[in-house]
Amino acid sequence: MGKAAGFKGAVASPGTRFLVQGKYVRFEVDPANFAIYNYVFTGAANEMDLTGGRATPVFESKVPDHRGLTLTSAVSLEVKDTDVALSRTGTGGLSMTIQAKDCASGGLFQMEPERGDATATRIVHRLAAGAFYFDNADFRAQLGQFVGSACTSVQTGPPSQFCVQVRPRVNIGNDVSAKFVVRDSAQVATRVRQPECGPDFANSLGLAETRDHCGGMSVWDVASGGRMGMVTGEDAVEVANSPTDCVSDCQAQNQVRGRLAVLGFPFPVTGGSRLSPRTSTDGLAAPLTP
Repeated sequence: MGKAAGFKGAVASPGTRFLVQGKYVRFEVDPANFAIYNYVFTGAANEMDLTGGRATPVFESKVPDHRGLTLTSAVSLEVKDTDVALSRTGTGGLSMTIQAKDCASGGLFQMEPERGDATATRIVHRLAAGAFYFDNADFRAQLGQFVGSACTSVQTGPPSQFCVQVRPRVNIGNDVSAKFVVRDSAQVATRVRQPECGPDFANSLGLAETRDHCGGMSVWDVASGGRMGMVTGEDAVEVANSPTDCVSDCQAQNQVRGRLAVLGFPFPVTGGSRLSPRTSTDGLAAPLTP
């Protein structure tokens, strides 16, 4: 993750959003529902910088729908070196946890909802102006091949922890930073398809990651105890197996360094690879994923 600084703390005003400020990232939290707003890379100098030294907005918002449950407890805040953890509980067994790192790249953020009824929480991501979802052409060029340090054949693998078949990859990019690349990182979460966002080549191939995916928003149903996060830089373009379905006492078994292939991404991203249209209300009222 390069040199890390550390969060200095969070300042809250009752009933209003509060700012979580680090050297490399900052974002706002709505204490009422633990929605996230205005997630930005600050552009502070670092050898792992993705921004080219400029402030770079990533997410306009990440908003959970608690479907009538409310957060009522005091906000718990833990700040240690590069890490911050925020949590709050409420009615009906509701709890929300946000974990974040103040680093220039890597796995930087995750949101973890839990509910007493054990049903999923719908979370809607909206990208900041200038950021967009795209179908990664570097992955598209090697679809179906096996890559990684344990592979003996690109055609047959054999598949293993360190030999993984290339699947389509949706990343987040922009037009100003040649190193800027982000990916939604889901564990025990399902993306809700938005069929109105499916008229072009990349969106309509029928492949799980790209099908019916808008260019500026994504909708996720996150299992109780699951997590919805983001990874950046090489972590966003690494060919790895899907995360394990873990909702309790999870270990960091999915992070493997040096033995998996990193395919990169094209810059600039061509218009044909950008998912469109940017937003749609289609899918927002879809039945909740079991």
